Amino acid sequence: MTPPARLQAAIELVDSVIEAARESGPAADTLIARYFKTRRYAGSGDRRAVRELVFRAIRRAGERPVSGRAALLGLDDLLPLFDGSPHGPAAVAPGEPVAEAGIAPAWLLARFDPVVAPDELPALLERAPLDLRVNRLRGTRTEAMAILREAVPTPHSPLGLRLPDGFQIAQDGLVEIQDEGSQLIGFACAPAPGMLVVDLCAGAGGKTLALAADMANEGRLVACDTDRGRLSRLPQRLARAGVTIAETRLLDPGREAEALADLAGMADLVLVDAPCSGSGTWRRNPETRWRVTPERLERLTALQARLLDLATPLLKPGGALVYAVCSLLAEEGRDQAEALARRSSLVPEPVSIAAGRPAGAGRLLSPARDGTDGFFVARWRRPC
Repeated sequence: MTPPARLQAAIELVDSVIEAARESGPAADTLIARYFKTRRYAGSGDRRAVRELVFRAIRRAGERPVSGRAALLGLDDLLPLFDGSPHGPAAVAPGEPVAEAGIAPAWLLARFDPVVAPDELPALLERAPLDLRVNRLRGTRTEAMAILREAVPTPHSPLGLRLPDGFQIAQDGLVEIQDEGSQLIGFACAPAPGMLVVDLCAGAGGKTLALAADMANEGRLVACDTDRGRLSRLPQRLARAGVTIAETRLLDPGREAEALADLAGMADLVLVDAPCSGSGTWRRNPETRWRVTPERLERLTALQARLLDLATPLLKPGGALVYAVCSLLAEEGRDQAEALARRSSLVPEPVSIAAGRPAGAGRLLSPARDGTDGFFVARWRRPC
């Protein structure tokens, strides 16, 4: 592919990303993979170059652009390639729209937690490193580093390793891909062998695996979710990691309390890793900031509150509840924690992790200050 042809491909792909953001469609990586699956003529160098153009344009435009062309026109070094050549984009016309540079939609930035300073915002769109968690059921970090010689220890997690972005890794049970911030959420839970633990929003099970390892594979771990597709991938991961104490439980949306009734008043620990805006993960999925609307955020915060209310009755006296979101928005973090304190008898506890800063009743991790994805985490205990 010629450079103008690569640019035209990137324009078409960003158009698809914009439409997917508007219609809650597939992620950018999925769209890129589909695009090249039907274009066998594109070599590996072409695919890498086009992908780079797509994500440069996505990271640059804070507001959702009107078109892929407007997004790519914002990259000044590419303007000579708008030359009307075969398979390339048409020449630039006077007055064409050009996407403005920015971090995110202005209304969304206004809702960030007040502890996040303006000079931290650019780090939200930097490339994220590849972090791994060593599975202590399979080995030690020293053993993993002997195999992955390019890896270095992460600064905060004693089980974390970091590799350069783009490094290819085979997850063989000894290591699992997991951002260091997500690993620290597991440490905030502080599970112990023999406990009954409920992972209420397990998804594909990254934190379930970490909890099981911290429990030394002793006790009972119930991994729940309403998404059948994501939950169905967990058993294979559990087997690979050597986890035998975990069971999956598919919840029917709107009837979760019925499906959890047998666990009421029994859990030593409940983790609510709730669905959220994903504002803490823009380094990995920058197009997600184009997907959030005030209406969607309102639905998410209502769901988060409902999940906390579902989790609370599961605790036995003395049991602990941990709430986490990969978000830097106040209403998904500190506001949810404050609201739960007002409507329950749970007692807040300090979050004992080696990073982050206070944010209301919890702690906030951010890319700029901690080198992790952005997370809010809070912890409570049910009175005895």
